[in-house]
Amino acid sequence: MNVIPTLLILLMALVVAFAQAWWGGLRGWIGVQVDLLPALMVCAALQTRLATVALLAVFGGLGFDALSANPWGISILPLFVVGLGLYAWRGLILRRQAFAQFLLGLAACGVVPLLTLLLLLTAGYAPLVGWGTIWQLAVMALVGGSLTPPLCRFFEAGQLALSYRRHTQSSFRPDRDIRRGRR
Repeated sequence: MNVIPTLLILLMALVVAFAQAWWGGLRGWIGVQVDLLPALMVCAALQTRLATVALLAVFGGLGFDALSANPWGISILPLFVVGLGLYAWRGLILRRQAFAQFLLGLAACGVVPLLTLLLLLTAGYAPLVGWGTIWQLAVMALVGGSLTPPLCRFFEAGQLALSYRRHTQSSFRPDRDIRRGRR
């Protein structure tokens, strides 16, 4: 078991959570705070194990909620639902294609805020919802979707640099004849 991809994705989740809270570049221009944790969840669900997806949902959700106005822990379930769905269907997804990563990132960055909003409304909170919410969701989905392929490439490069590849070649040559019996 190699723990380096898990540690790398958790470190990236903390860096992403703190960087998006610290840097307010797009927030000042267009009034939208971009969330890159769903894009990171897409990369983790397509390239790592289910335990890593669950850890990313917990640590990323708690890190995001600690630095936002959300109640503590409300982002865990939407991140995990998206990650579990992608993990379950990753055998049918073209994982290395940038266009597929863009579409998955677009969907994930649009679904996670909607599920979080649904959980907030269900729990009795009163978030500000209006026509501007549609604009914010659209921009969050587009920016998150466009940043998903570079984020996946960065994660894949870090995983290749820090971990080893398994040796898949057999020690037996295919042209070798194995004789059995009493001859």
